[in-house]
Amino acid sequence: MDAAAFESLRTSQQEHWWFRGRRAVVRSLIANNVELSADAEILEAGCGYGGNLEMLSEFGRVQAFEYSEEARAYSDSTFSGNVAWGRLPDRIGFAEKSFDLIALLDVLEHIEDDRSALSALAGRLSPAGKIVLTVPALPWLWSEHDEMHHHFRRYTQSGLESRIREAGLVPSRIGYFNSLLFPLALAQRGLAKFGIGKGVDKETPDALLNGILTSVFSSEASLVNRMKLPIGLSLYAVLERKNASCHVS
Repeated sequence: MDAAAFESLRTSQQEHWWFRGRRAVVRSLIANNVELSADAEILEAGCGYGGNLEMLSEFGRVQAFEYSEEARAYSDSTFSGNVAWGRLPDRIGFAEKSFDLIALLDVLEHIEDDRSALSALAGRLSPAGKIVLTVPALPWLWSEHDEMHHHFRRYTQSGLESRIREAGLVPSRIGYFNSLLFPLALAQRGLAKFGIGKGVDKETPDALLNGILTSVFSSEASLVNRMKLPIGLSLYAVLERKNASCHVS
């Protein structure tokens, strides 16, 4: 990821509508699809500047790893749990410990060998453990934003599911989200091709607009567990090992 783009995550991760909306959706997915005890062991793989760590702590004891030393140091200094250096697929760390929940939030698209990354994380799940992941959707939406953030790909739902199964995992739930704002994003990117507007949401908008966008995106937290959204800017999946019983929804 470009240094400036990555640094912007630190300043925007708490207030920007996209991060707040995604946290709301992920919180709902965990609460409704993952059975966790009060002392559940949780890992965030690729935590960046730590914007999700407090939310994940609502569900158990959280540890994390991050490849960027600057981001790792910042997260470790602002979070009470352990944030270690690590990378996927070969440096997960934590002494082969197993986890009841692994969060992989908009990380997989940054990894060239995504199948090996998923397989490595599958090997760190407890017997009933689950992975909750999010990725950018729809390859035809590829834009400057993806290049600036050093993405290797955007995913189709079928492509993501194939990669999941190749890694020895199965999705108990998979689908699109960030759907209600999809028409607006499509129009914004279309205008950007003609040099009108930024085309990508580089900065947090003014408070009123940011609040409106946050409310719209966050409202999907009550939808993703009740219905299949037809299309969206992102995909989510809740994964478990192949030998665990599951029903894809």
